[in-house]
Amino acid sequence: MEDNTSKGRPEVSVLLGSASDLDRVSPAFQTLQDFGVPYEVAVISAHRTPDLLSEYASAAKERGIKVIIAAAGLSAALPGAVAALVDLPVIGLPVEAGPLRGVDALLAMAQMPPGVPVGTVGIDGAKNAALLAVRILGAYDPSISEKLERYRQSQAEDTLKKGDLVSAKGLPQWRRT
Repeated sequence: MEDNTSKGRPEVSVLLGSASDLDRVSPAFQTLQDFGVPYEVAVISAHRTPDLLSEYASAAKERGIKVIIAAAGLSAALPGAVAALVDLPVIGLPVEAGPLRGVDALLAMAQMPPGVPVGTVGIDGAKNAALLAVRILGAYDPSISEKLERYRQSQAEDTLKKGDLVSAKGLPQWRRT
């Protein structure tokens, strides 16, 4: 288990169903760091280590965890298993794997039974998973909310700059009136 506790107790848990998912999930780590959100990382399989998963999940809230990102591919049982064990927000992060390239994982996470919700992002959507976790935290933490607002403004500015490429190519461009 790895943690990023230099900024305090971890508030976000990033669970990986397999160490092979690490590269696909790494954009989430960078995003959480960019927002100054302390997090921890653990590799726990819902299928191979269910007792460890139960132990980990049942103590998450006690450890100060407020949001759990659970990344998995193939049958993707991890997010649902975690959601069944905790009363914290769980974000399912389907990773591309196997012959269906993550579609099976996406559908498994999106089709949870009533009473066991898992918020799900797109396949390999690690950055969006982290941003969703940050938004959840930002609803209760004004400093995170301010960082989110600056991030959104930065995204808007970047988009406007890219719109100038249309004009640079000599194409007719829509202008505000």
